[in-house]
Amino acid sequence: MRTNRTFDDLTVGNTEQITRVVTPDDLYIFAHVSGNLNPVNLPGSAGDGPDDVAHPPPAMWLGSLFSAVLGNLLPGPGTLYRAQSLTFFGRAHVGETLTVRVTVTEKRPPQTVVLQTHLLRGGDLIVEGFATVLAPLTSATIADSVLPELMVARHRHVARLLAACRDLPPLITAVVAPEDANSLTGALAGARNGLITPILIGDAERISDVAEKSGLSLRGLTVLNVPSHDAAAARAVELVHAGEAAAIMKGNLHTDELLRHVVKSQGGLRGTRRISHVFVMDAPGLPDLLLVSDAAINIAPGLKEKIDITQSAIDLALALGIVEPKVGILSAVETVNPEMPSTLDAAALSKMAERGQIRGGIVDGPLAMDNAISLTAAQSKGLTSLVAGRADVLIAPNLEAGNILVKQLTYAAQAEGAGLVLGARVPVLLTSRADEETARMFSCAVAVLFAHWQRTGKSAVPPTPLKAIVP
Repeated sequence: MRTNRTFDDLTVGNTEQITRVVTPDDLYIFAHVSGNLNPVNLPGSAGDGPDDVAHPPPAMWLGSLFSAVLGNLLPGPGTLYRAQSLTFFGRAHVGETLTVRVTVTEKRPPQTVVLQTHLLRGGDLIVEGFATVLAPLTSATIADSVLPELMVARHRHVARLLAACRDLPPLITAVVAPEDANSLTGALAGARNGLITPILIGDAERISDVAEKSGLSLRGLTVLNVPSHDAAAARAVELVHAGEAAAIMKGNLHTDELLRHVVKSQGGLRGTRRISHVFVMDAPGLPDLLLVSDAAINIAPGLKEKIDITQSAIDLALALGIVEPKVGILSAVETVNPEMPSTLDAAALSKMAERGQIRGGIVDGPLAMDNAISLTAAQSKGLTSLVAGRADVLIAPNLEAGNILVKQLTYAAQAEGAGLVLGARVPVLLTSRADEETARMFSCAVAVLFAHWQRTGKSAVPPTPLKAIVP
């Protein structure tokens, strides 16, 4: 509750103040509201990393802070601005705590009040001025307003993984049929950022035409003229066998055209495990990365296939710096039901992990989606679990469920996703043909980090902290 001070209640010398920590979100939101897109005042894409500290908030954002004291405390609800003068002596930066202070200096009947306004960073005065307002004439006590929540959609984990690749060698990657703007731009962006060294395989005339229309340069790149998509996919697999490529990237062709050559028994790239796919999702509304498998390859996997799907997803999570990944085996319910095969698979996978048949992570299931990622939902259902509410990895019961989940995260939750095929001899970057540059670069980074983990057994990503369990 807040009670205002009427004109008659005010006395010269009355003072109120608040403190405020500058956050990256403040700068993004002010840019949206004001339309001021000056890059000097916008944080880096890393979200709240060290790059953000160098960007001061706009001067007028600092000036706007006085309205919080005037409208809420002194004089309070009912106050109307007439004028504000501002003089700036310094800048603030992300992470700093500011003190916003107003002091009554003059009263002019019947309603006008002049207040001195000070903004301090520590003990340093950085903004000074005077506000002229119309103070309320009637006393009022009002309840605090509950505002709609705001979410700034940015992908801090994408930036974090890209940063982790800076000291790693680029991955020589056979890019199959980069014959449209999205796939060619993504491959060249990966090269430009030192993530991959692309070998472009496809219709050379089409690739050159796309590059020219998109303003892209192919200078210095290897382009193999293989007009047939089927033959281009086969050529990419041959390059891996010859040791001339360490990864494969899907371009503008159907997934089955590419994977047909990856999974074939003679001359393919099969490993010892079932080939599966993992989406790595960076959703602004979730605190950490979320891995989802399998949403692209295995249509209706049984228990045998889910063992490999789960183990491969755990391996990728470890490669991305997730310490002891927590794996939720999804179903529609969180109890075992003999009529629902997915719950039986989940229970078996959980027990296999307990007995060391699945290694490197903590596995629990069945879990419904809500109590896999929400502590509140898990606690409300009385779940005692090492995974519930804290899952890093979600294993879908089938491809349909996994695919729907990933597309919901992408289009309803503004998630950015990377796609990687695991279980083959080399990473296969399997992105949607609709994916744009950022998603393709994200996939490149995930592939580079996984290849490094395969070579060294160590993650190049600083580990994320262990998560608390549901009590």
